[in-house]
Amino acid sequence: MTSSALNFTLHKKEKHTGARLGTVETPHGSIETPVFMPVGTLATVKSVSPEELTDMNAQIILSNTYHLWLRPGDDLVKEAGGLHKFMNWDKPILTDSGGFQVFSLADTRKIEEEGVTFKSHLDGKKLFLSPEKAIQIENNLGADIIMSFDECPDFNHDYDYVKNSINRTTHWAERGLKAHERSNDQALFGILQGAGYKDLRLQHAKDMISLDFPGYSIGGLSVGESKEDMYEVLDYLTPVMPENKPRYLMGVGSPDALIEGVIRGVDMFDCVLPTRIARNGTTMTSQGRVVIKNAQYARDFTPLDPECDCYTCRNYSRAYIRHLIKTNETFGIRLTSIHNLHFLINLMEQIKEAIREDRLLDFRDEFFLRYYGEVKKSNF
Repeated sequence: MTSSALNFTLHKKEKHTGARLGTVETPHGSIETPVFMPVGTLATVKSVSPEELTDMNAQIILSNTYHLWLRPGDDLVKEAGGLHKFMNWDKPILTDSGGFQVFSLADTRKIEEEGVTFKSHLDGKKLFLSPEKAIQIENNLGADIIMSFDECPDFNHDYDYVKNSINRTTHWAERGLKAHERSNDQALFGILQGAGYKDLRLQHAKDMISLDFPGYSIGGLSVGESKEDMYEVLDYLTPVMPENKPRYLMGVGSPDALIEGVIRGVDMFDCVLPTRIARNGTTMTSQGRVVIKNAQYARDFTPLDPECDCYTCRNYSRAYIRHLIKTNETFGIRLTSIHNLHFLINLMEQIKEAIREDRLLDFRDEFFLRYYGEVKKSNF
């Protein structure tokens, strides 16, 4: 498959790791990789405006096919002129296929070769999603990068089931490619599955790479397995992935996993983590996590992170933010969300600089020591 909707340029590979610097060009602008993508599930990054995302240098955001299909409906979004116009975001957007959400509804779904029958999490209504339907929804939403419909088996599912599952996902990918009608302005990525089995992971990678997608996503990780297990999969999987195409690790956003993922050659990441923990008053800072609800910050009039230049840290104190969170004021959630997103986006900028200077491993150790209080063990 070829796609005029995306072009990836690899600028540099670090000397001591698999880390890469690249540029992904899309119809709505260029993305400098490695990149963290804020998640805007329902066509909004929770509590944060598009203007604020632009101010913190967010390059691309992710939205959710399944949720937007149910509310407000992909036809409505298409009528509005597509996601970009609907949500007033003029930079790149990525949509997942809805596969992960469907397969998380384990108690209500029935998987067949044709597709998946399941019940809506909203009202229990019976729904059916096939590869063709998923692509049709994504075509209507109009994101720059879209995902194939896949099955996401549990990391520890039994071997025979996973073997059948990857074959099904490959067949679904082939059907999705045939159904994709907007290859001129939407790049369709294939998703690599295989749970925790090395031979199945490598076989599925080979099968999917043969379909010549313009980019590849690594699925079925960050779903409950240990970080060590995830890194082990990346250690053997990324070296067989095409060097001239972007590599996207789905659902990963903790600082340690971002750094370790980049070290292993991943270009793109997304996760709800920064805004989810922000709603509970947990923030990421240069000195580690700060749970702002704790009593020790009641009279702390310093910035949330003295080394941060985000809107929150430039203007408000820990004491004020704690007051807002403790009293359930939505402005507090906005301030912690803005800070956490800025922190991860800025972290990726620091990672890029370390790659340019061939010192990413030193950067990792220094960061871990400050953030976690220890230098974590790693294969690298």
